[in-house]
Amino acid sequence: MEARDILIRPLITERTTDLMTEGKYVFVVDKRANKIQIGAAVAEIFNVKVENVNTVNVKGKVKRRGRVVGKTASYKKAIVKLAAGESIEFFTA
Repeated sequence: MEARDILIRPLITERTTDLMTEGKYVFVVDKRANKIQIGAAVAEIFNVKVENVNTVNVKGKVKRRGRVVGKTASYKKAIVKLAAGESIEFFTA
């Protein structure tokens, strides 16, 4: 897998923007990627030094609209901590 295939998109919420002040950035990643591959992909794409990677498998929720029952997609989330003094310019706008 290439680096651009591993990182799907950044996950930007109120909580993740608070984590950015601590040097932690959150991405939706490929379900098959492991922590080593995720850290290498972030380091390669954004030219930063990755200190730590934590991953979470988020299960989809069941949603209803009247009688119709559906389900949101499941995904894998990675919380990437960068070395002190490092930041990703993509998020700081």
